[in-house]
Amino acid sequence: MKTRLAALLLGTVLALNAFAADKQLRIGTLASKNSLYHRQLMELGEAWRTAQGGQGKYLVYPDGSQGGETDMVRRMRIGQLQGGLLSVVGLREIEPSIAALQNMPMMFKSWEEVDYVREKMRPAMEKKFLDKGFVVLAWGDAGWVRFFSKTPAFAPNDFKGMKFFAWGAEADQQEIMKNLGYTPVPLETADILPAIQTGMINAVPSTPYFALATQIYTTANNMLDMNWSPIVGALIITKKAWDELTPEGQVIVREAGAKAGVQLRAKARQEVDEAVEAMKKRGLTVNKPNAEQMKEWNALADGLYPRIRGKLVPAEQFDEAVGLLKAFRAGKK
Repeated sequence: MKTRLAALLLGTVLALNAFAADKQLRIGTLASKNSLYHRQLMELGEAWRTAQGGQGKYLVYPDGSQGGETDMVRRMRIGQLQGGLLSVVGLREIEPSIAALQNMPMMFKSWEEVDYVREKMRPAMEKKFLDKGFVVLAWGDAGWVRFFSKTPAFAPNDFKGMKFFAWGAEADQQEIMKNLGYTPVPLETADILPAIQTGMINAVPSTPYFALATQIYTTANNMLDMNWSPIVGALIITKKAWDELTPEGQVIVREAGAKAGVQLRAKARQEVDEAVEAMKKRGLTVNKPNAEQMKEWNALADGLYPRIRGKLVPAEQFDEAVGLLKAFRAGKK
């Protein structure tokens, strides 16, 4: 698996030899240093430098060292970064329609559904990104959001006395949470661990892999065993960097990026499952809601959709995603 992944990444970056030797490719990400995602970006960098005869400069800034995802998008726009491995939080700063793949809690029931809707909506989304000066090289995901907390929680009301981590840039989401009786605390990713250790927050929506990599689970050692929403992302570069490739190089990058994306998603999903088992061995308690509690969660999600549609997710893309899911599920019967 690792050999195939490296080969795909190598195929992607060999096309980057159309860049002049003095060009720099600087990539920002929130991914932790030495995490799966950081390692993959570094492998790409080694191959890119080799393709430049050792002259090109390829830099990866992990751990949110370039700021939050909103900051990274701003840095790309002014040329301080040429690319980013971003989640929907950052991507929607460029193109809001991407939120249909992530900001619809409990809408997606499986990765199969996520993949189906993403593939159907992908061409139009990529065109929207291109029109705004960015090229999507690969689509990825990072697992399902689950709720990590200091104390056990099973039902929606169990979380109402807790202080939740919320993305600092997600003002609309924070407003919705407050209206529902929850307490969001806006922070950046780098602030999560110290905030939960000091009691500033006591609940974190997070993927298992991220919780393991950042050690969140050592303090918030309860996890609700329920898939709230998928974390979807993409590796993007600026159109300026893309245009510095030859047409032949662009074709190779596009094809290799698509193939690499498939492998990246498969590898990430595998390691996410392994992350839960690793945390359980180190003291994580997994809390599984019963049937009645799941009804409460589904009712909460159903009540959220009218608030989300047209606000967090553009109405057109919200309706498109719902329609695609209905068609997909009908075809599975």
